[in-house]
Amino acid sequence: MTRFRLGIEYDGGPFVGWQRQENGPSIQQCLEEAVAATVQEETHVYGAGRTDAGVHAIGQVAHVDILKEIAPARLMAALNFHLKPNPIAVTDCAVAADDFHARFSATGRAYLYRIANRRAPPVLERGHVWWVPAELDAAAMHEAAQRLVGRHDFSTFRAALCQAQSPVKSLDRLDVNRVGEEIQVIAEARSFLHHQVRNMVGTLRLAGEGKWSADDVTAALAARDRAAGGPTAPPDGLYLTRVVY
Repeated sequence: MTRFRLGIEYDGGPFVGWQRQENGPSIQQCLEEAVAATVQEETHVYGAGRTDAGVHAIGQVAHVDILKEIAPARLMAALNFHLKPNPIAVTDCAVAADDFHARFSATGRAYLYRIANRRAPPVLERGHVWWVPAELDAAAMHEAAQRLVGRHDFSTFRAALCQAQSPVKSLDRLDVNRVGEEIQVIAEARSFLHHQVRNMVGTLRLAGEGKWSADDVTAALAARDRAAGGPTAPPDGLYLTRVVY
């Protein structure tokens, strides 16, 4: 038995999310079917982050145990062949230690949220950004974002169906920058609550529009009530960019 560590990127648009579900295709399902087609074994592919429907990844990490002897390069090539035409690619494949676990061995995760901030709707980037035509103040968004950095009870930014045992998380970084017509939000933490990044971005948009101040964001955080926060940003602009081990 060999444990392989996989680097994966995907367009989350056509999928119900990372995790297998009965209501549609998932990234996990496609990968497990590609492994089965490659080595004729039923396996379970474990991912570092259970991204939601429509959320993308350029730095997802997974692991899988395979009985058959196969070189990492050959496994990667075969998986990419069998993954076609799904918008999923294995970008890296290596033998991992027996105790490596893609999810539980991770010590950090990084996400990028992209907002197309221009009057014209996106065409080439449709489905990969959140289009906000009203002009946003990136500096005001960044100032407000700093009120969320640190260890807090993030109940205000937690989805109702979140299964985490505690709403308390340590947010290591939440930066907002303008790059041309795009607003980029970078979030880093050991782990995140369900919808936490999207709920924070939806709240920061209010600050960017001048509807909320940084103090309003602090008050929303202190309320520990989802109803006190801003709207949930759509999944289109969210990317899992890096997993730290």
